[in-house]
This record gives sequence, structure tokens and C-alpha cells, in this order.
Amino acid sequence: MSPEADKTRRKFLEGVLRHQPDDAFARYGLALELTNSEPAAAWTHFEYLLSHHPEYSATYSQAGAFLRKQGRIEEARKVLTTGVEVTGRQGKQHAQSELRTALDDLN
Repeated sequence: MSPEADKTRRKFLEGVLRHQPDDAFARYGLALELTNSEPAAAWTHFEYLLSHHPEYSATYSQAGAFLRKQGRIEEARKVLTTGVEVTGRQGKQHAQSELRTALDDLN
């Protein structure tokens, strides 16, 4: 993607959140957009999702990977462990398996 496309996507997601601040999909997308350029802002969005939308299972994998990349291993372990529990309750076996693998990779 070009830098212009990235800016357009980011502006679109920010606009959605201005009008619908609780939109989990837009917030998740914005967190992903910001992971490399603005990690503190990205984490703010991941934290919001983890606390306000704990059932949004995609967050656990990406937030765990983000924390691992930041060197925040114990926090990553906690997020991934919670994700394993959430996806288990949801019956999402494939997602649960991926989260377990990510958790094992921390060891």
C-alpha cells in the first residue's frame, strides 16, 4: 500500500470512530494501522477493545503479537491466555489453536 492509501484508510477509520466511538471493527482496524507508526496510540485502541469488547476475539491475537513485538512479554502472555479462554467459550477452535501456538512461542 502507498503512504497515501494508508493515510486515507486511517482518516476513514478515525471518521467512523468520531461518529461511532464504540465501533469495534473500526477501532480494531485503526489499532492495526497504528502499530508501526504510533505504537502508544495503537495500544490505546487495543486496550479499549480488550476492556469494552472482550468478545471480539481477533483482538487477542493482534494485541498479543503487538505486545510481544514491544518486548512486553508478560502482558502478551496475559492477553493471549485470556484469548484462549474467550475463543474456547465461543467454540472458535481454529482461533484458539492459533492463540495457543502464539502463547507457546513466548516460552
